[in-house]
Amino acid sequence: MGSISYQQKRCYMNLVQRVEHWGDTHHPQWLDIVRILLGVFLCYKGIDFLMNMGTMLALITNRMSFGSFSSMMMSNYIAFAHILGGILLIMGVLTRFACLLQIPILIGAIFFVNNDLYRPFSAVLLPVVTLLLVILFLVVGNGKFQMLTFKEKV
Repeated sequence: MGSISYQQKRCYMNLVQRVEHWGDTHHPQWLDIVRILLGVFLCYKGIDFLMNMGTMLALITNRMSFGSFSSMMMSNYIAFAHILGGILLIMGVLTRFACLLQIPILIGAIFFVNNDLYRPFSAVLLPVVTLLLVILFLVVGNGKFQMLTFKEKV
């Protein structure tokens, strides 16, 4: 009970390849615009976090019991992952990797930062919608409008 057999690994890889193929073939053009807008939003939030690093650091320190070094590393990771992920989503390069960078940050934003889930007009809607969009682009990929296809045409 511990190791996965070769057949099981092959089955899992086959499933990943099928999901990737489905995402590549079922990608409407308007999703590219949504992907680019999501990338712009993530870049904006990353720059906003960098400009307000003290506030974000205080929020992380107050909500979670980390040391000061861990809090500083986490706040820098959040800011730079948003900027890098946003740029990658805008260009349509390494889209699934960029989405994987965002998922732990957004889950943390939903459960740890926004603790007023049951209040009316809570601020949890924005991270939930962002998480759902990131999961969508994790499945469907980058689409037709991307930097690599633009580079091939030039």
